[in-house]
Amino acid sequence: MSVDAYLNFNGNCRQAVEFYAEVFGTEQPNIMTFGETPPNPEFPLPEEAKDLVMHTRLTISGSNIMFSDTFPGMPFVEGNNISLAYVGNDVEEIKSIFNKLSEGGTVGLELQETFWSKIYGQLTDKFGIQWQFNFES
Repeated sequence: MSVDAYLNFNGNCRQAVEFYAEVFGTEQPNIMTFGETPPNPEFPLPEEAKDLVMHTRLTISGSNIMFSDTFPGMPFVEGNNISLAYVGNDVEEIKSIFNKLSEGGTVGLELQETFWSKIYGQLTDKFGIQWQFNFES
């Protein structure tokens, strides 16, 4: 398990992550765009979101740093665009930590299965820290 930094960008994530990969001499990033997600007729994808980065990751000096663009219409505040990502391989442990951190906080996305993860969720804890939870086997 790990706790990783997650950086959000306002439409320029691809340029940022490619720059960081060059600066730190890492592997080229594997970039997933919002346009690559399975279509959902209940929530059609806006045209301006299709090429934006949904997720990518670099390993810099042994640390995982994850990146994405904010979805069109979502708030973006430069300087406050970081969250911590708890990545684990024990669903019950993820649920337990999520529930403890949500006490007094605000759940943004309940834990649920997604197309990329057995369980994923988001919350802001009582101290204002944004957390993401993800299962990785």
